[in-house]
Amino acid sequence: MLAPKKQKHRKQFRGVYRRIAIKGDKVNFGDYALKSLDKGWIKDREIESARIVLARATRKVGKFWIRIFPDKPYTKKPPEVTMGAGKGDVAYFVASVVPGRVLFELKGVSEEDARKIFKTVSFKLSIKTKFVKKIS
Repeated sequence: MLAPKKQKHRKQFRGVYRRIAIKGDKVNFGDYALKSLDKGWIKDREIESARIVLARATRKVGKFWIRIFPDKPYTKKPPEVTMGAGKGDVAYFVASVVPGRVLFELKGVSEEDARKIFKTVSFKLSIKTKFVKKIS
């Protein structure tokens, strides 16, 4: 799974979403992209399963880019543990996503194929997404 190599702090606060994307909201590398419509956390497992779909679809032709990285630790207490006794251990990492953020990009495939690929990828994610094209 994806995880940061080094962290300044092992555990973080949850945080709040109060914005729309002002950076990472344009298609930079590919011709087609998958953009978020919701705010939320995307788990490292979701990104990995989406990466596998993209890798299989673009094996012979095309290239893909992953524009998000799970750098926020998500802590969880074990089952049947009473409240108190501190914060739980890090269970996994999440990428914090806001509306308008570009998640994945594709190049070297037709628009029809890109739509099919991104539809499959969107099933793997826990947020609503939409298909966008690069504005030339």
